[in-house]
Amino acid sequence: MAKKSGKHKSANPELDRVTVQCIEKVAGTVLDTIQKKKQPELSFPVRSLSNVDYDAKKGFFELGDSVSTRTLTVNSVKTFAQTLKLMGLSKQMVEEDNWATKREAYYVSKNWKEARFLEQPESDTVMDDIEAMFSLHGVTREQLRFVPDEHGGAVAGELTVIDRDPTTHEPIEIDCTKFGTGAYSIPSSVEHLKFRTNAKFILAIETGGMFQRLQSNGYPQEAHCIIVSMAGVPTRSTRRFLRRLSDDLDLPVYAFVDCDPYGIANIYRTLKVGSGNAAHINQFFCVPRARFLGVTPQDILDFKLQDATHPLQEVDEKRARDALKNDPFFKKNKAWVKAFEQMLTMKVRAEQQALTKWGLNYVIENYLPRKLKSPATFLP
Repeated sequence: MAKKSGKHKSANPELDRVTVQCIEKVAGTVLDTIQKKKQPELSFPVRSLSNVDYDAKKGFFELGDSVSTRTLTVNSVKTFAQTLKLMGLSKQMVEEDNWATKREAYYVSKNWKEARFLEQPESDTVMDDIEAMFSLHGVTREQLRFVPDEHGGAVAGELTVIDRDPTTHEPIEIDCTKFGTGAYSIPSSVEHLKFRTNAKFILAIETGGMFQRLQSNGYPQEAHCIIVSMAGVPTRSTRRFLRRLSDDLDLPVYAFVDCDPYGIANIYRTLKVGSGNAAHINQFFCVPRARFLGVTPQDILDFKLQDATHPLQEVDEKRARDALKNDPFFKKNKAWVKAFEQMLTMKVRAEQQALTKWGLNYVIENYLPRKLKSPATFLP
């Protein structure tokens, strides 16, 4: 069952009210339609790259007008019932100030008899549909009180996070410089957090190893920055945390990832503008101010990394060409078109760790200081 959090005031009562209103409106419409002896329908935005548009002024992938309609029929009755049951569970959790992991929500359905989910991907899909349906009202999956099982990224550096005691809800100040060789772990929901810092910028790092090297060598204090480990494609909570840091503290975000089509077209693109299948919530979970610090194809030449690269595989070349042909973000940025074409011409990719060719601390002592002298030249 969902986790119990005790009796206390919600962190965001206004958004809770909107969430309950959204659920009650849809459920009420379904009931009214049935009472009129008509077939009720549920409509969801189509979540795919083919139904998004990129507006540089807004800075994120926006949903298009395509919608998918689910009508109550003999064939759809189970999915229709599951959608309403999951909405009912969400309403209950909001009213009780409670929550459930996505895995727990799947198991809760085992008590729904014929409406139960057989596998978790089924419940995840219905959950995403509900989120998409309510996203225009500012309601996300987290506000529906469904949270992922995995935690967010790690944080170190010149940042104080003002959280709250989970029992009393009294403020708790967390100094991210006081974790020794460890780091602050981003919670699944970050809306209630507040921040204080003197940092100059935020460095979002792809790999845990590079994050650990910078943290253990005191780089955040030396450079007066905040470092965040994305651990591959950043989770929703990590992206939301970075977005809130950037907006609330008015700080630039620099992405430091591998020089390969996956690092650029998946990890960085998701951080910067979001993705097609999450277009309904990109406005909340992307970081439009993010810039690509590196590693770039030009870095391979500038830092003489040619003998520390790997050949582009067929899947790499396909991903790069797909980005140039189909991705609205890259297609509208000439600098990225040039960078991808350079990579395809060179036919190589490079990891962040390639820079250790020149020494274990070369990134700290040479690469980052040199790159950070010219942030205006970073790829958009």
